Amino acid sequence: MTEPSCKICVGAWPLKDHFLVDCGLTRAFVFEDQFFAGWTVLVLKEHVSELFDLSRVARSMLMEEVSHVAQTLAQVFDAKKINYELLGNQVPHMHWHLIPRLKTDPDPLKPVWCVPHEPVGLPAEQLAERIHLLRSALCIDPTQSL
Repeated sequence: MTEPSCKICVGAWPLKDHFLVDCGLTRAFVFEDQFFAGWTVLVLKEHVSELFDLSRVARSMLMEEVSHVAQTLAQVFDAKKINYELLGNQVPHMHWHLIPRLKTDPDPLKPVWCVPHEPVGLPAEQLAERIHLLRSALCIDPTQSL
């Protein structure tokens, strides 16, 4: 199911060149702001806004995908903690923000939304390197594309 007014359903967000991997129920993308290195977004393929709208089996599969990507981010970035955000206030299409919190975190006790910073976009070469690194760590075919 898709929703024509949803910017995820119409492909306007996340950025296509930030595509990381197809996880099954979700697609993973490197978030455009990499101030928090490794910030990744998992987007449900189906237009659903609430966890309770998924079947029990789909919820379980979704949590396995979230956990697998989060564990990989924790290992790759040597994270002290992973923040998990499922909000939907601004984009009512289920998507998870998985955010590694590192030892160098400027304000580890605050949510990322409350840490003042200039967004950090990766130049194309660095983005390609990050995608390759994460695909390798996730044991995904590095040539996979959206």
